[in-house]
Amino acid sequence: MVKRNARLKITSGTCVWYHSGEPVLPIRWVIVRDPKKRFKTQALLCTDLTISAEQIVQWFPRRWQVEVTFHEVRTHLGVETQRQWADLSILRTTPALLSLFSLVTLLANVHARQDNLPVQRTAWYVKKLPTFSDALSIVQQTLVSQILFRTSALHSEVQKVSPKRSKYRSVTANWAFL
Repeated sequence: MVKRNARLKITSGTCVWYHSGEPVLPIRWVIVRDPKKRFKTQALLCTDLTISAEQIVQWFPRRWQVEVTFHEVRTHLGVETQRQWADLSILRTTPALLSLFSLVTLLANVHARQDNLPVQRTAWYVKKLPTFSDALSIVQQTLVSQILFRTSALHSEVQKVSPKRSKYRSVTANWAFL
C-alpha cells in the first residue's frame, strides 16, 4: 500500500476519446508513476478538462468505495443482468436496485452499531468482517420475523368493541352431543 504522502511522477494532457457510433469526447489523461515501483504505472481519465492532474490523482482513491458498491450490487442484486425487453424498464430497474442496496445497507448498519451483525462462515472460507451477503441475511431475518411472527399487536392497533356496536348478539344455547 502506498503512503498517503508518497512522491509520485505524473504527466498529463488532453485528447479526444472516440467510440464507434458516438460523438467524440474530450478527456484529460493523467499518467501516474511511482519511482520506487511500489505499484504499476496507471493511466487515469477525466471528462472534466478544468480539473487539474493533481486533483484527479487525489480523487482516484475515493473511487474504491464506489467500485465496491457497484460490485456488490451486481453480485447480490443482479444489476446489469436484467432481462426486460423495454429500455424504460431497464432504466427504472437500476435505480430501484440501487435504492434497495442503500436500504439494506442502512438497516444492516443499525444491527452493526448494536454489535448484532453476525458474520456467516464456512469451514473452507473464513472471513473476519461482514459482507453485503451477511447484511442481506440479517435484514431478511429481521423483516420476516417482524412481519410473519409478530405475536402481539401494538396498543394503537387494538380496538375494543362494545356490545352495543357489535353486529353479533349473544345467544345462549344448550348443545346435546350424541
